[in-house]
Amino acid sequence: MLYHPEIQRLLVEQKVETLRHDAQHTVPTAPARADFSRIDLRLCRVGDDAELARLAALEEVEVPRGRFVLAEVDGRLVAALALAGGEFLADPFVSTTDLRRLLELRASQLREPGERPPRFGLAAVRSLSI
Repeated sequence: MLYHPEIQRLLVEQKVETLRHDAQHTVPTAPARADFSRIDLRLCRVGDDAELARLAALEEVEVPRGRFVLAEVDGRLVAALALAGGEFLADPFVSTTDLRRLLELRASQLREPGERPPRFGLAAVRSLSI
């Protein structure tokens, strides 16, 4: 189909404007990829002290006292959550957001009935006031 040059120019400008608009309002998405990593959740053992110290050193904190629920990815310790609650250690070079949720769930399953993690915030301060 042949158009008058002026009409063709207007159509091209309109198409370019539409493409620019769509490009600005499109959210780039990363292609989904399957992750076949093996994840193990378990209680800490005496032999885990060095690995817990490594995680604490990466976060520049002291190793908290007590028992931990650990998350290993492909046999490598990458996160730990204190069984009593609150303290979380993680390798900052590994994405551990989902692992933290798994550790919190597992820790809640292993706690004694009625035992709850320590509360922080205003309610905790009020409970300490005399």
